Amino acid sequence: MSLERRLAAVDWESVGAELDAHGSARLPSILDGEECAALAALWEDAELFRKQVVMERLRFGAGEYRYFAAPLPPAVATLRESAYPPLAAVANRWQEALGTTMRYPSGLASFLRVCRRRGQRKPTPLMLRYAAGGYNRMHQDLYGEVAFPLQMTFLLSRPGTEFTGGENLFVEQRPREQSIGTAVALAQGEAVVFATSVRPIRGARGWRRATLRHGVSRIVSGRRLTLGVIFHDAR
Repeated sequence: MSLERRLAAVDWESVGAELDAHGSARLPSILDGEECAALAALWEDAELFRKQVVMERLRFGAGEYRYFAAPLPPAVATLRESAYPPLAAVANRWQEALGTTMRYPSGLASFLRVCRRRGQRKPTPLMLRYAAGGYNRMHQDLYGEVAFPLQMTFLLSRPGTEFTGGENLFVEQRPREQSIGTAVALAQGEAVVFATSVRPIRGARGWRRATLRHGVSRIVSGRRLTLGVIFHDAR
């Protein structure tokens, strides 16, 4: 089954309900082992990437990540394009609840034109690699005035075999409440979808704005590679 069909077969209604409730949602195994290995192997081809960041130098954590250059590798482009439409429906529902005027087009190409009009032209899908002791501090991936409210991370390595530790971490801050922390341990080929920055939560007096940050817990052993799919482009 093609990647497009696998993503089309996801129960996006349930994913949306999970996002509404918690700000993050797990997707079933989208990528098989061979596809994960093929994507992981892209790391070695420096010409595919426009920028590399060594996280220790910027105090972002311990590890490194690389942003893909345009054009994106076919599998990365397919994941980004096929996941966008159902997530745009969730994003627009959230924008309505938050009382904003921003609405997202139904297709990725149209949304990227919005980014370009605001000077955001650089692709943002990326690969992240951590060795033992590596981690990612809590942060948000915002690269300009335009930001899509949701993003995805796919696990390419095999937990328990190629690495241990390294859970996806989420911390949500709600108005006048203490923060809520969540850890998500993925299987190889699975993905987690989560709020990029803010999301609506229903309170006693209507909708409120909750802020989400994400990171990665410390890698205990081995090496962990992931693919990050961010929908808005960067300046």
